[in-house]
Amino acid sequence: MTRSVLVRGAGVAGLCCAVTLAERGMRVVLAESGAAIGSGASWKAGGMLAPWCEAETAPPALLEQALPSLEWWRRHVPETVFAGTLVLALGRDGGELARMSRRTAEHRWVDGAALAALEPDLADRFSRGLFFEGEAHLDPRRALPALAERLHALGGTVLLHQAAMPSGVFDHVVDARGFASEPVLPGLRGVRGEMLLLRVSGVTLHRPIRLLHPRFPLYLVPRENGVVMLGATMIESEDQGRPRVRSVMELLSAAFALHPAFGEAEILEMSADLRPSLADNMPRVQERDGVLHVNGMFRHGFLMAPVLASEVCDRIAGR
Repeated sequence: MTRSVLVRGAGVAGLCCAVTLAERGMRVVLAESGAAIGSGASWKAGGMLAPWCEAETAPPALLEQALPSLEWWRRHVPETVFAGTLVLALGRDGGELARMSRRTAEHRWVDGAALAALEPDLADRFSRGLFFEGEAHLDPRRALPALAERLHALGGTVLLHQAAMPSGVFDHVVDARGFASEPVLPGLRGVRGEMLLLRVSGVTLHRPIRLLHPRFPLYLVPRENGVVMLGATMIESEDQGRPRVRSVMELLSAAFALHPAFGEAEILEMSADLRPSLADNMPRVQERDGVLHVNGMFRHGFLMAPVLASEVCDRIAGR
């Protein structure tokens, strides 16, 4: 008998769960309270698949668990770009590079010449960096709709504006609503993040650039047509208001330090949202009152969602 599953929340966690469940032959309904796929924090994410970079500050278990996600995204979103991650630091912050090198693996040092070959528009601006060749990135605003299309192709259903979808008619319920699950998931907190979308001429990036800084490290992720995603702050606050002047100034000043062309960039969007986070900042699957909760994605949503989706399927199949 085919199991029926209700998945709540059409962010990256919910979409990955829904697609994986449907691929395993289950009847899936994906219910989203918002007006569109990816209405929440997933839409504002950088889309970096950077397990080795994240290992600098994340628990060791993250790297061990996350590696299969790279191949999952390659299969499900062919536009995923496997061009690695380049980590840089301004001259006064050179010690940050050495510290990151000690704390991470699967990278190599690049000198000015090698750096110029990777990113010609940054030639002569940096003398060395760290290159994580095995990492990748994607555009969440293309990847999330692609997963929704995949779900439709597998016979799944997507329902929007469904804040109170009845669950009693389903064999199983998966809650992947992010911070919206806070009232029913003890220990969940929000970590505020702010981001900008810029259109810049005069500099073309081919891969994510992480600029280390002891106070406000940032990343820049290239998208199509000269657009760059600039992010992101990490503030222990559950304020969901608009971006703050201080955060925007710090992000933009760091981008300008990377390359002066960012001083003339066009600001297309400024957004803020809350990353759903647990005490140890590690995403996980939890069962409460018969519901499987996929949550606590912190800054690892796209990296960990496929792994947690597989765990959800295994739990359901084992019941």
